[in-house]
Amino acid sequence: MRPFKSFLAAEMEAYLQYRESLGYKAMPAHSHLLTFDDYLAKTEADRHSFAPSFFLQMRAELKTEARTTNAVFSSIRGFFRFLAGRGYVDHNPLCDIPPLKENTIVPFVFSPEQTDQLLKTASENIRMTRGCFLTDLAIYMVILVMARCGTRISEPIKLLRCNYCRDHATLFIERTKFGKDRIIPIPQKVVSEIENYLAVRQSLRPSDNNPYLFAGRKERCLSDTTVRATFHDAVGDMGLKQPRKVLGNVNFSRPTPHCLRHSFAVNTLNKIKKSGGSAQNALPILAAYLGHRDYICTSV
Repeated sequence: MRPFKSFLAAEMEAYLQYRESLGYKAMPAHSHLLTFDDYLAKTEADRHSFAPSFFLQMRAELKTEARTTNAVFSSIRGFFRFLAGRGYVDHNPLCDIPPLKENTIVPFVFSPEQTDQLLKTASENIRMTRGCFLTDLAIYMVILVMARCGTRISEPIKLLRCNYCRDHATLFIERTKFGKDRIIPIPQKVVSEIENYLAVRQSLRPSDNNPYLFAGRKERCLSDTTVRATFHDAVGDMGLKQPRKVLGNVNFSRPTPHCLRHSFAVNTLNKIKKSGGSAQNALPILAAYLGHRDYICTSV
């Protein structure tokens, strides 16, 4: 990753190391602090520059959407909280700067039928050549788990073989967003698909030592990029490819892999409602299943 170059470079590195010691990942905080670091270098700022007006000017110069700008400033605010705790500054200069008003984001939601068609299309796109088949099948399995279990894209990619329990039909998802671990039950059809994949893998690679449940090449996990490419190819083949649309203060998202997670949540709640159950009562359970901090995040 690109190093920091401003007069606060050492403090930024110390902050990221502190976050890492608490179990947080480097990104996106590192990227956000690089934005701040670049601005400090450009303006030749020093430790006496940090009046609220300095940050308001920086915010005005950022050519990003409100949501991205708020995320950057959230990381900077956390950094100054760290500096205040170490006595480098006597207060947090961003504490009185409110966030910008963000556009409402409406994710693309796949219907149950569209989800089925997406998986069928992704399956049909698996290449049958010896060098590609097993990797393509693993990518399909990641998309399947995302669609049927509502996981984040990183979660099935990073699953180890020991995280899957056939007898209990569960996946153990370790230290993902918010540092949470969780065990989730999975549908029996997903278990059958995983068992089929593992049998094929054992047949084609009998001496395989790759520790990941869905194996990439050279004993590594699959890459996020290849999974996304396969997803978008299938979406294009279905005729659902479309750009993001902005109408007033509402952003209508294009289909992305994360939309499978939204779709799983929406379709699960709709299914509960149609069967006579209470979607509201189901929210806390669904939130725990999805690994949300609280059910308010699930209801949004």
